[in-house]
Parts: sequence; structure tokens; C-alpha cells
Amino acid sequence: MPNLNEQLQALKVIPVIAIDNAQDIIPLGKVLAENGLPAAEITFRSEAAVEAIRLLREAQPDMLIGAGTVLNKEQAIAAKEAGATFIVSPGFNPNTVKACQEIGIDIVPGVNNPSTIEAALEMGLTTLKFFPAEASGGVNMVKALLAPYTDVSLMPTGGINPANIKDYLAVPRVLACGGTWMVDKKLIEAGQWDELAKLTREAVALVSE
Repeated sequence: MPNLNEQLQALKVIPVIAIDNAQDIIPLGKVLAENGLPAAEITFRSEAAVEAIRLLREAQPDMLIGAGTVLNKEQAIAAKEAGATFIVSPGFNPNTVKACQEIGIDIVPGVNNPSTIEAALEMGLTTLKFFPAEASGGVNMVKALLAPYTDVSLMPTGGINPANIKDYLAVPRVLACGGTWMVDKKLIEAGQWDELAKLTREAVALVSE
């Protein structure tokens, strides 16, 4: 089984999903898997997150499923029990990291400066989320942060779109980027599965070039 870094690097883009109706994840998961993007980061920004992770794991047993916007130990445990493969947090919270290490699930915490990177390194973490990417200085900041930390790999998220994703992916040790444009919440709520399939195919083609 490839490790998390290898899986992220193979995919290059991770759909970051905010979902209000957990049932919507079943057709959405099918769209993603059938159009070349068998991955999802389901964010804890809604009450439906745990149920959506559980339903997606049942429907797509081989999918890489992350739980995003995880802020505490309780959410991390709930995400793992529901079937998440890894945890993503917006910032670096040592308590959340420790909880994930205790229950044996990978965590990719958010960082955007040298101090948080060093705090993560102190806890044995080298795969980190650069967030919010564009607002924190974008590609130039990514390059500047990676230079002194030769063991660190980043997953930039926040403000990533078709116009800039290739610039991020061109930086060595950027494994993948988190993006929302191919899983637009309005399209999900409207059941526009064909449009979502088209956006997914386009995203896969773009990052594969």
C-alpha cells in the first residue's frame, strides 16, 4: 500500500468538499472515482461530515478519504471511526496532532510560517498543509519556506484554482494541492453531476500535463 505522500503525489490535486447533505457524497464520490480523481477531503465545516465520510467509505472502499477542518481530538476520532484515511487541520494544534498519533492516523496540519513548521518537525511531522496558500504569500512563500526545511513537503490549499495550480505543483516537494473548484458546493446541491464530472476530468488533465 503506498504511503500518504505517495498517494498525494500521484493524485496532485485533492478535492476539498463542503457538504450539507451527507447523501450527496454517494453520487459525488462516483463522479470523482469514475473521472480519474479517487480522493476526497470532506471538511468538518458541516454537521454532515462524519456521515458523509462513512457513506463514501462504504460506496468507494478504495478511495483516499481525508477529513478536513479537524480542530480537536473528538473530531479526529470520529473521522477515523467513520473511515477517513487521514486528517487535515487548518492550523497546527499539538493536542490534535497528539490525538492522531495516539489513534494511529496520519495528520497533515496547517502551517504558514517558520515557527509552525518547526513545531510540526518537533512532533515528527514533515508533510504539512500550507494554508491559506494565496493569502499567505502564494508560490513565492512556498519556495521561501521549503528552502531551509529540506525534509518538509507541502500541500498548499486555499485560493488554488486552474490558473495557478501548475505554478504550485512545479515547486519541488509540493506533493499536491487542495482545491474546491471541481467540487463546487452549488453544483453539488443542484445535482449537476455531469458538470462536476467535466470539471473533474479537466482538473485531472490539467495536473497531468
